[in-house]
Amino acid sequence: MLDKKKLRRSGMNKDEWMKCVYEFIGTFFLVLTVGLVVLDPQVGLWAPLAIGSILAVMVFAGGHLSGGHYNPAVSLAVFMRKKLSLSDLGRYWIAQLVAAVIAAFLALYFKEGKTTSPVEFDILKALLIEFLFTFALCYVVLNVATSKATSGNSYFGWAIGFTVLAGAYAVGTISSGAFNPAVVLGLSILHLSSWSHIWVYIIANLLGGAVAALIFNAAHSDEV
Repeated sequence: MLDKKKLRRSGMNKDEWMKCVYEFIGTFFLVLTVGLVVLDPQVGLWAPLAIGSILAVMVFAGGHLSGGHYNPAVSLAVFMRKKLSLSDLGRYWIAQLVAAVIAAFLALYFKEGKTTSPVEFDILKALLIEFLFTFALCYVVLNVATSKATSGNSYFGWAIGFTVLAGAYAVGTISSGAFNPAVVLGLSILHLSSWSHIWVYIIANLLGGAVAALIFNAAHSDEV
């Protein structure tokens, strides 16, 4: 049980705390799975399937409470959709990034420090492809998980997970297929992506989420 006095001192109620806990858990298992499968050469072409699957099941598990974002770009899109408060946006980002850091170091521990060389890529191509597929991911999230027209559907988790799965197969060799600033933070800690390139992902991912929200809001002005 959460201590009510401590909750009052933090300025957060129990529901707000639990939303952050759920975001932490989902992001943690997503980044941990990414690290473990990418660092294991035997997984090979199955890696995107594992990543898309863990995302889908975590979205199903946490969607009813926190929305199941596990991605700062998705949280930004939902905020712009006016389904998330500014204070919750900041809390979600902190929970997601802290989870990514812990998961990445735990992956290194499980793999006994095993690392690979950071992926080298064309910055312009990576910027564009990360923008496009983060846009696709956030576009799917907004339409299957926040729209009145699809409210109560039973497929939202698979739609979101399979978007990441398809994107990872399609553009993994171009940009590593992150589509998520929390994931790329984990990839950087795991030495799978260069720290000098992290800005490419942050800009592309957040911009993709913002554009998806703008388009959704324009198409669903009656829901905004």
